Amino acid sequence: MAFEDLLEDPVIQKYLHELVGPKGMPVAAAPPDGEVTDEELAEELDLELNDVRRALFILYENDLASYRRLRDEDSGWLTYLWTFEYDNIPENLEEEMYRLHDALEDRQEYERNHEFYLCEICSIRFEFGEAMDFGFECPECGSPLESMDNDRLVNAMDERLEALEEELNIDNADA
Repeated sequence: MAFEDLLEDPVIQKYLHELVGPKGMPVAAAPPDGEVTDEELAEELDLELNDVRRALFILYENDLASYRRLRDEDSGWLTYLWTFEYDNIPENLEEEMYRLHDALEDRQEYERNHEFYLCEICSIRFEFGEAMDFGFECPECGSPLESMDNDRLVNAMDERLEALEEELNIDNADA
């Protein structure tokens, strides 16, 4: 898939933005064909060199960019030539979806296996043990803590997990 096609996808744009942030997004959104130096990118995009280097390093850490080093024979300085490798984006997104799925399963189990109490004034939530330690009174305002029903949250997690499992073709026999 060509860079241009990938970069038109809003999911991929969001993924890149989450990785490199707003200052690094111009670097991620304008991958050149072939090799480029960080200085060339900074000049071309009118960005601070440190912002460009930070974005390149993040892309490198996520297998979306690679570099090769050249040493100037006269000065001894190293030059890094960067290449963007966005072919790895679909695989990276799939890994992120699996991580999200696992984290959501863990959170759902936590929500199901704990009893919660809420201060309706401060909107602070406490586990049963914490609420008991505070005598079922909010430590911030002294209001009584009310038993909290988290069924809507657990049900929303169920729906999200089902959607992820369908997207990832996970056969969940436990459901």
